[in-house]
Amino acid sequence: MGIQPWVTVEPPDYRGLRKIIVDSETVGSAWSLREMRKILSRLGYSETIDLEDSSSIHWHGGDSKTWPDHPRRRHVIIVLMIAGMLGSVILHLFIGWPDAFEGLTFAQRIVGALFILAGAVQGAAIFAIFDYWGRRQSKLSGVVVLIGALIALGTNSLLLFMWLEEREFIAYLLVFISLWVWSLWALCLLIREKPWEGVRHPNRIAVGVVATAILTAVSLAYSTMYQPTAAPVHLLLKAEFGKPQESPDPKYVHIPLRLHVKNSGGIAVYVINDDYTVAGSSVRYADSGEGLKRWKNETEESPGYVAEAERYIRNNEETIVSSGHFYGPGGWFEVGEEYTEETVIRIPKDSAFDTLEARLTIVIMRKDRGKINEEFSIPRMSWKKYEGSYYCPPVECREYGEYVAYRGRVRHNNNLINVTRRPRYVTAFWNPEFGNNDFISSFNPKKKTQVVFDKALTEKGAEEEMERESARYGAGVVFTYSEIPIKALLSRSGV
Repeated sequence: MGIQPWVTVEPPDYRGLRKIIVDSETVGSAWSLREMRKILSRLGYSETIDLEDSSSIHWHGGDSKTWPDHPRRRHVIIVLMIAGMLGSVILHLFIGWPDAFEGLTFAQRIVGALFILAGAVQGAAIFAIFDYWGRRQSKLSGVVVLIGALIALGTNSLLLFMWLEEREFIAYLLVFISLWVWSLWALCLLIREKPWEGVRHPNRIAVGVVATAILTAVSLAYSTMYQPTAAPVHLLLKAEFGKPQESPDPKYVHIPLRLHVKNSGGIAVYVINDDYTVAGSSVRYADSGEGLKRWKNETEESPGYVAEAERYIRNNEETIVSSGHFYGPGGWFEVGEEYTEETVIRIPKDSAFDTLEARLTIVIMRKDRGKINEEFSIPRMSWKKYEGSYYCPPVECREYGEYVAYRGRVRHNNNLINVTRRPRYVTAFWNPEFGNNDFISSFNPKKKTQVVFDKALTEKGAEEEMERESARYGAGVVFTYSEIPIKALLSRSGV
């Protein structure tokens, strides 16, 4: 065997890792004597080489027994770093994926893509953890891990801040807190290590991280605050009576009714609930002009409504002639879309109605704020036992009568809001006599009847929550009506 090159073992660094140099060339590094033997064996040295032989091996900073590595501590740090980073990767993908691929606005898709990009960076940081707490073959590995920890701290701080706005208990809260604490621990550990030392142009890297953070913040603010309010919502509604026609039964008359809606605004809208009602008014006149005094009583009887004052009307009784859905809950109107429905109202020729009024009401929700699942469009009949939790026994619902219920999950278009709040649901009720009633809230009872929901409204904070959610999802009511005098209409048409 020829003469083998001189082997030099450098002093251990602060972590206990010792470099191995052969002929002025670094051939590896070892944590222990056994690892050193493996390295020399790969280079052709005998496995039984005498490591104490000073003629072939020279030790600096300690002899063959000086191996100050703490493998258990190092392995625990690696496991904790990987566990936290992997959890943060999953969280970023969970938040960003729906927005990136299902967001209804370009800005929201950008935000989702940025979250996926952040998750990808943290995925790279997982591989960098092995190198940084290993032999550090790459100078950038520590910086990549540091950026991953900064991303985790920023994201979880944002999530906790958003959670504090409403402070609803959710299972994700434990995840946010755990990852936030982990990111603080990881940053403290990394700052003590100073991984940026030895990296070329660390300032440029810092500027890139800050610029990305600012871009994310601007995109998030634009998608959640500016854009949803910039595009106006405008629905044009019309309710028009046509010319009365003869009926096959001479005692009755047919009056055509045309209902029309057009989305003339800049944003698509969901239909949460709708109702058209045709009512006849029977009026008792007052020659003395006492009608001006009765408006106060009517206003008191109908909270939120101020009655009209008419001097020569003593009493006005309203009778519902026809009522029904117009478009149906769960549908939507795209920008520029319009819909028309024509129906026929049948009333007796000798009816005591003074006027006939048609009212069209549509409850809408901005489509750029949230997405309602398809289940919402399925009608649930309160009088059918097979409807399960929607079934309302006649004794329980005698004040409400028989009605149709609609219920479905609504998800906000900003997934950050979905993961920091309890699930939200859209619930709508319709009855031909009492019209429509609807809610957007987190209320999710086992029994989903109108009685239960009305009782829930009396609980503390319930109305405030529904008002807040209506504003968040851009819900509102659009209304129009048309009123005609019956006698004049019939006489002009010759019926």
